[in-house]
Amino acid sequence: MLRLVQIFAFTLTVLLLSACHTAQRYVETGNYDGAIDYVVSHISGKKNKKTEYVQALELAFQKAQDRDIRLVDNLVAENRPENWEKVNAIHRRVQQRQNKIAPLLPLQAKDGYRASFSFVNIEKLERQSREKAADFLYEKAQRQLADANSGNRMAARNAYETLLDLENRYYKNYRSTDEMKRQAMELGTTHILFEVGNQSNQVLPRDFFDRILAIGTRDLNSKWQAYHFNKSAGVEMDYTVKFNVRRIDISPERVQERVYTDCTEIQDGWDYELDMKGNVKKDSLGNDIKKERFINIYADVLEVFQTKAVRLTGSVDIFDARNGNRIDSRELSTEILFENYASTFKGDQRALSDLTRQRLGNRPLPFPMTEDMLVQAADKLKPNLREELRRNRVIL
Repeated sequence: MLRLVQIFAFTLTVLLLSACHTAQRYVETGNYDGAIDYVVSHISGKKNKKTEYVQALELAFQKAQDRDIRLVDNLVAENRPENWEKVNAIHRRVQQRQNKIAPLLPLQAKDGYRASFSFVNIEKLERQSREKAADFLYEKAQRQLADANSGNRMAARNAYETLLDLENRYYKNYRSTDEMKRQAMELGTTHILFEVGNQSNQVLPRDFFDRILAIGTRDLNSKWQAYHFNKSAGVEMDYTVKFNVRRIDISPERVQERVYTDCTEIQDGWDYELDMKGNVKKDSLGNDIKKERFINIYADVLEVFQTKAVRLTGSVDIFDARNGNRIDSRELSTEILFENYASTFKGDQRALSDLTRQRLGNRPLPFPMTEDMLVQAADKLKPNLREELRRNRVIL
């Protein structure tokens, strides 16, 4: 029993020393907040706190505070407005650190050692640096919007992101950020007119154009791109995207007939096995020996195969709406294929292959109208067209 107690005491001592060494390593590598988190997690809720832990927490806290105060002093001394974002981040870090320690105070080890922590009035400092950081971003957004009003669309988008940063990190509804975001969105949005044309020298059904245009602005619009299917009063277009049908290939309606024979071998009863003298052979129990009899069966198949195809080739052309210059062109194509098999047979149905069986019962069908196949081609093109426009990098 004494031996077990000694082993337990030794193990506990090793664990405590290991824990203290872990906190020490954090401090020695400059990860003071890591040391604080480590120690706090080991002493929170504990009545008898180890002196080593209390002293490690005291040391790590003081070093972290000294480091951050020096950093703030250096950043403020540089007198650069953009430094206030860094200053506020440090103030928030100090605030979080003090909030971790405050619930533990007064902190006293089980041997009576009482830790001392020097807090700063961080709430006031954090409010001041937050206001200055917000002011910096606000003025930055104002400068970006001024550039945007001179025609710099990317500056407008940058202004919008700056204002979002201000709202997410510092203040909601700060001054006139809502109005500035509206202006930034308006100035940063690219307006695109989408049209469909036919240069194939063939007549296309009206439904073809309707199906292409049914792609919808919701499928094409993105945060900074707005598509239009008609010119809108008061909206100046930046680009024109035109899907032009260049070529339509229509294959003739073909009917091919094929006659073939399916053959298979099946069991058809049995025969007695005879010996050299023509007598029926017997097994060891005296029973007649039989063997299976196989025969070939046949079925003559008449297959009718119908085909018709429509292939449509077009291009996605992108123009600068201000001068009419084409700045990009990509080819798109699709094919609609009609196929139908119809089969009948004469002979033994058991001879039919699995593929033939699948086609049995089908009958020849009326060929689809070319106009209907062209409308199907429009439906098939829509997702390809949408993807092409989404990934295109020409439109800014």
